[in-house]
Amino acid sequence: MEIREYWAILRRRWAAPLLLPVLVALFSALQLRPWQAPPPAYSASMRILVGVLPLEGVEDGEYDPRYYAWMTSEYLVDDFTEVLASGLFANAVNARLAAKEIAIPAGLLSASANTGKQHRIIRLTFNWHDAAQLQEIGAAAVAELEENAAAYFAQLGTQGAGVQVMDPPAVVPVGPSARQRVELPLRILLALVAGAGLAFLQEYLDDTVRRRTELEELGLPLLVAVPKQRK
Repeated sequence: MEIREYWAILRRRWAAPLLLPVLVALFSALQLRPWQAPPPAYSASMRILVGVLPLEGVEDGEYDPRYYAWMTSEYLVDDFTEVLASGLFANAVNARLAAKEIAIPAGLLSASANTGKQHRIIRLTFNWHDAAQLQEIGAAAVAELEENAAAYFAQLGTQGAGVQVMDPPAVVPVGPSARQRVELPLRILLALVAGAGLAFLQEYLDDTVRRRTELEELGLPLLVAVPKQRK
């Protein structure tokens, strides 16, 4: 099928490729409200160093305690990142925030805590809508780590472990995400593609004969052709 035939189908079945994107654009505009400024968002991140002290009273001939302490620290990071994103840690942070009259649901705090690891370093990030409250959240998380980290490590079955906050939380504004910027045009583009697909599907299901070549392909003789009247 040539390109001009595709164009002829789209011209003949113009309703779906045109109306579907228009409807999607109107619905998306009412839902996303792109003319309104997005609510403010802020992010605070900090880096934490996790370490395990070497065992004492062990002869170097048996094994190197410093090497195994290093290896234990790296494995411990995997488990400790899960602790930082858990409801247990979120509830402890919320208990510290209660005195400042900041109420943050534990589920929301846990879901917004994204951790990334590099060897023995953990990056903990909190996202919130208020810069002042976010600063308090970060301070409460630091205090909880510095004062009660040993209790979390004990639950993981590790003794002699500790954390050190390398970089305190720094609150920075967060701009619109890539999804927020492209969601509206992407919806319209997908609606346009879907509309074109519906047009071609309608053409495929339509058994109306419109061209002489279609009769010839069916093996039927053409007796007469009535030209289309033009006004």
